[in-house]
Amino acid sequence: MAESPGSPPAEKKSSSSSLMNSLLGLLRIRIKRGVNLAVRDVRSSDPYVVVKMGKQKLKTRVIHKDINPEWNEDLTLSVVDPELPVKLTVYDHDTFSKDDRMGDAEFGIQTFIDALRMNLGELPNGTVIAREQPSRQNYLSEETCVCYTDGKVIQDLCLRLRNVECGEVEIQLQWIDLPGAKGI
Repeated sequence: MAESPGSPPAEKKSSSSSLMNSLLGLLRIRIKRGVNLAVRDVRSSDPYVVVKMGKQKLKTRVIHKDINPEWNEDLTLSVVDPELPVKLTVYDHDTFSKDDRMGDAEFGIQTFIDALRMNLGELPNGTVIAREQPSRQNYLSEETCVCYTDGKVIQDLCLRLRNVECGEVEIQLQWIDLPGAKGI
């Protein structure tokens, strides 16, 4: 059977529909800011953040000469397996040599996903749905809460970077439901 011009091949259609069948939704990660990041140049650094989940890899823009950068940048990951950790690495951009690592952290989204699955409906603004404490098993530098704010479930995290002398990165998680996706 011949395909009509302009339509995607049958195998592409089936692979994209199988992706939608396994896709739970989108995780929007707002990379807010870095706090007291390590100095990797003469007096400062030119930091940017790389976020990985499974085979996905996204990065923020470079902030020049700032160890307390404010990115306020949204990176969006497709979530198929909520058990996969999200890996965050900070780098110092160098023009003439390989970029220097400035620490990394890792976090799970299971507490966030569990809060979303509660399907609590309309709650008072600022309601705390779940809490997570810093421990030796996570990179939290302080308690994090999953909250219902302005009609959305969000989670603010402050992650302590490892493999570096100092530094933290503040992020915020938000969920985006996709029409046609499997959902949570």
